[in-house]
Amino acid sequence: MALIGSQFLLNDGISLRRQAFGSLFLLPLTIFFKRKEVTSLSLGEMWKNFMQASLGFTLALNTYGIGVNYTSATLGAAAFNCLPVTTFLFALILRMEKVNIRKTSGMAKVGGIVLCIAGVAVLAFYKGPYMKPLFNYHLFQTHQKSHLSSHKTWIIGCFFLLVSCISWGLWIVLQALVLKTCPSPLVLTCVQTLSSAIQSFVVAIAVERNPSQWKLGWNIRLIAVLYCGTFVICIANSLSSWVIKKKGPVFQAVNTPLNLIFTLIGSEFLLNDGVSLGSIIGAMLLVLSLYSVLWGKRKEMSCGNTENKSDSAPQEKELIVHHI
Repeated sequence: MALIGSQFLLNDGISLRRQAFGSLFLLPLTIFFKRKEVTSLSLGEMWKNFMQASLGFTLALNTYGIGVNYTSATLGAAAFNCLPVTTFLFALILRMEKVNIRKTSGMAKVGGIVLCIAGVAVLAFYKGPYMKPLFNYHLFQTHQKSHLSSHKTWIIGCFFLLVSCISWGLWIVLQALVLKTCPSPLVLTCVQTLSSAIQSFVVAIAVERNPSQWKLGWNIRLIAVLYCGTFVICIANSLSSWVIKKKGPVFQAVNTPLNLIFTLIGSEFLLNDGVSLGSIIGAMLLVLSLYSVLWGKRKEMSCGNTENKSDSAPQEKELIVHHI
């Protein structure tokens, strides 16, 4: 549902308001509960968070919006399944993850990367037959573009979606490193959201020259802004930072396939988006790639726990013999 609301906001050119409302919501909470952590931030840490915001919020959200406008919300959710694999690749490059191709877990991780590349290729270069929506009435009246766009436009949209997933994946990995120096997820989210609001304001001035795009009345657009600003920017990002801190960057991507399922249902009822055969095949490959990588990681963790237990057993025996 967050991806659908994001598409609606980006279609209307009001992505800035989501960041601004999120900042207004987070700033008083952060000052009230985490005042000491805020005042202790150095200029270097502020600059790191500012650059993090430009990568994970400003760049990722804008490229995602462009990609969805060229394709559809369903394809955007399908491409979002690349996120765990791109996150794993960056974690592997930064030596936060390991791969041993001689073991089953390592082969599963490599196989997941190959499936991810295949899924992205299918999404980009094969559309197939278009399946019409089942319902004629929809709450949000959006442009009918996904099945009418040219093949070139479709590829451009897939390229921007891929850039968005790469930006998000790199942001997740770097977020784990930033959390080591700034341990509070709430402070981190607040500073990055405020930085992204400033960056989005500059982008909006340069891109949105139409004054009507800056108006916001008591309508469904206001509800979309409040929803995305509260749940997506504030709650979801804070929880994401907390999960990254506790479990690591790769674990954060476990719920990614649920985005595709809920977006398929929501876009059918709300956005009048149909689904192409290529999107279904590509999404299936991406989901398989996700669970292949996650299975390999789980297998690796279980083997590590078994080895630790086996190593500790002789030490326990020695302690017992020495005690006797």
